[in-house]
Amino acid sequence: MGNLREIISAGTMDFERIQNPYFLLGLLSAFDNRYQAKADNFFEEISWKQFFAIICIYLCKQNPTIKELSEIMGSSHQNVKQILNKLEKKGFVQIVLDEEDKRKQRILLTKKTEDFCREHDAGSQMIVGKIFENIDVNDIETTIRTIMSMEDNLEKVI
Repeated sequence: MGNLREIISAGTMDFERIQNPYFLLGLLSAFDNRYQAKADNFFEEISWKQFFAIICIYLCKQNPTIKELSEIMGSSHQNVKQILNKLEKKGFVQIVLDEEDKRKQRILLTKKTEDFCREHDAGSQMIVGKIFENIDVNDIETTIRTIMSMEDNLEKVI
């Protein structure tokens, strides 16, 4: 699988016919697909989407509900539930009833998750370092602001 810059410079596609906002959305989608494939290979035991769920759970100040995690991940309740079921079967999360509201289920990370994250931390940092190699911190901050604005605007779309 070639990278997108190689595909563009090969001249087999006419990107002059597309406006920058559309090109950016396509670029983000293509990058996400390529990153997911690389991350899936790196983690082996779990998929990138499963690891992304773990990251989101870890960043929550309180063990999240499935609904809260769905909102954070930007995915449907059903898709997140499937991800969590796979993680639970592999021993990475535990889904328990909320002590105050028995209608809610909360997600807890297990010791296996802690061990897994510790084991993959150096490799993960190396990959992220390579991805952002030679990219100025100001460009990263601008990209974050741009995507956050796009996210805000997405809320206004029907």
